[in-house]
Amino acid sequence: MLPNKSGLGFQKNKYPGGKPSGVVVHETGNPNSTIFSEISYMKQNYQNAFVHSYVDATRIINIADTDYLAWGCAYPGNAKFIQFEQVEVHNKDAFAKEVNNAANYTASLLRQYRLPLNDASYDGQGTVWSHAAVSKFLGGTDHTDPVGYYATAGKQYFGQAYTMSDFYQLVKHYYDRASTSKQTTPKAQPAASNNPSQAVSVNYHLGQGNEHARLTNTYLKYRLYNHVKDSGYFTFYYNWANVTAKPGRRVYVDARGVKSPSHTTWYRIRFSKAANAQKYWIYSKALTFDNVVYSKSQRTITIKKGHYALRNHVYNSDYLSRVTGSAKTILNRKFKVNKKAVKTHSQGTTTWYRFKLKSRNVWICQQAL
Repeated sequence: MLPNKSGLGFQKNKYPGGKPSGVVVHETGNPNSTIFSEISYMKQNYQNAFVHSYVDATRIINIADTDYLAWGCAYPGNAKFIQFEQVEVHNKDAFAKEVNNAANYTASLLRQYRLPLNDASYDGQGTVWSHAAVSKFLGGTDHTDPVGYYATAGKQYFGQAYTMSDFYQLVKHYYDRASTSKQTTPKAQPAASNNPSQAVSVNYHLGQGNEHARLTNTYLKYRLYNHVKDSGYFTFYYNWANVTAKPGRRVYVDARGVKSPSHTTWYRIRFSKAANAQKYWIYSKALTFDNVVYSKSQRTITIKKGHYALRNHVYNSDYLSRVTGSAKTILNRKFKVNKKAVKTHSQGTTTWYRFKLKSRNVWICQQAL
């Protein structure tokens, strides 16, 4: 990385607040450019716009002094933030390395300017910003990067969209690691293996987001990770002392990941019902779900109540479920059941039935009959 006091003829305007108040993450939006072609173009057109630095899989190049503002996200963001661009990369290893370079750079800038770590994606209050968050909360621009690039690259290379929330957790890892003060709370720790060549395939399944499970009596045998271990993302684990946990503690689950070739299952959990709470991945044996007993059935059912959902799986089962339709669209229609499920939960039991609808299996609870 070049020293961050670089300045290639850019105008030097001080931040109104005396120093930057955060970092904005950009993405070039050009699949055919390189880091050097982007820098060359920026030098020739800096009167219109420029950022402080560029990042790709192998380097971080600073081109403008971060003590002075850049022109990358319009007013009022320009007056507040250090800004850098990520160049689009085109393979799994490169993307994993690029986001790590970007996260490490973001954390080092926050430390350099003595800024706290705070995710701005949810409320527009914080120090880690995407260009999309600037558009949403501050205005002056309508760009949404790097959200689309992250999502597309994540799905293409790892089977699941990469998000700014994922990026923030990576920034947090580097930010905590850079601390020189004594920690009273254990920090996130690097995982044993972060070699992309050792990555396995993970098939992800999203749930509705509000389903839950409970920690088993042996949950401490397993670790909380920022991603499925060995999934190909840079992976690190958290100390259990960082969260409030005990056997039987309810956690909220929004995604399931099945690793191949081991066929082991992982879940993404959070310790608060709030959708924007910090998320962790954990091995399935650390959790227990409502018990569901499946059996064959050829019963004929009639849908009588329209305010119930049609789902792809039994709600709150270890498969997780998503809403795929509404019972009100099939009121008073008869269907032949092909599977029955009896779920036992804290308030008793609930029966579910599976049937074909437009060639797809859907589940509905008995209360809708």
